[in-house]
Amino acid sequence: MVLFRKVVLLLSGGSVCRPARERRFLYLALGGALVAVQLGSGFPADSSPSDQPRISITPRERRPDANSSPRGNIRLDVKVVLIPVSVTDSLDHPVNNLPPTAFRLLEDNVEQKIACFFKEDAPVSVGLIFDASGSMRKSIDRSLAAIRQFFSTTMPGDEFFLIRFSDKPTVETGFTSDPREILDRVSSIRPEGWTALHDAIYLGVHNMKSAKNARRVLFILSDGGDNNSRYTEAEVKNLVMEADVRVYAIGLFERPKFLEKLAALTGGETFWAHHLSDLPDAVDKLTRALRNQYVIGYSPNKVENDGKFRKIKIELAHPFSLSPLRHLWRRGNYAPYAPR
Repeated sequence: MVLFRKVVLLLSGGSVCRPARERRFLYLALGGALVAVQLGSGFPADSSPSDQPRISITPRERRPDANSSPRGNIRLDVKVVLIPVSVTDSLDHPVNNLPPTAFRLLEDNVEQKIACFFKEDAPVSVGLIFDASGSMRKSIDRSLAAIRQFFSTTMPGDEFFLIRFSDKPTVETGFTSDPREILDRVSSIRPEGWTALHDAIYLGVHNMKSAKNARRVLFILSDGGDNNSRYTEAEVKNLVMEADVRVYAIGLFERPKFLEKLAALTGGETFWAHHLSDLPDAVDKLTRALRNQYVIGYSPNKVENDGKFRKIKIELAHPFSLSPLRHLWRRGNYAPYAPR
């Protein structure tokens, strides 16, 4: 029938706007010609035997020409970037009641529209990086108590691994949901040797790749700077920024300047325990900071999969900017790389 109509259109000049009377005449004339051809050939219109099943083969649909078909406008590279943010008051207490309008977000100094905003209360994957160098001999008992205090705040779904370091880092336990495994290993540590802090952080970032939770944290407890690592500060910093991991640290006795830099870049925080008696308070502040965070999500205005670093800045909007609030956030991320 489709072929029949095409022939009629061809005879009528290819136009469907011919007068109806003329089109009816063409239909009748062409119909009669087709009947005459069938009778002259001696075969009925349906030449297949009546006792045979009918077979219908649907021709394969032609793939449209990429050059002639219009291009779709669906963006396949749209993504939402999530930035964790911590806000505390002048007494270092978390501020948990801010609305989305309290924040402004800029990527490379260009303001971005906030796409989502929520409080983060999900399970976390924690890598404990524990200093077992010789200088920790007098601090090991208090440090073990601090780790026990930290694990008292766990929630269902949390998981942990332990890396101890002295002359070199060693993975003591892989991921486990049982804090007792970590505590048993820490209690058996005998401090000795040098301090390969950078190598331990490097190993911790790689070990975090097998984490099952989206929230990933390195908790570093150390009493001094590095003096025995293969990796440099710059190499460790670049690796941490490329990974989706936050750094929290407690420095014993000495101010941990390098750890402060890492924490600030990743949206974490560092606490300085001047004396061993300050350690419980430092752990308390760390756990509060870890468990009380906002997450701000945005879709970049300009999507470029060039693998370059994007600087992120979070500001408190008026009138919240007038309050004595302190906020911490991840200072940037690397865009995905897709060769053209």
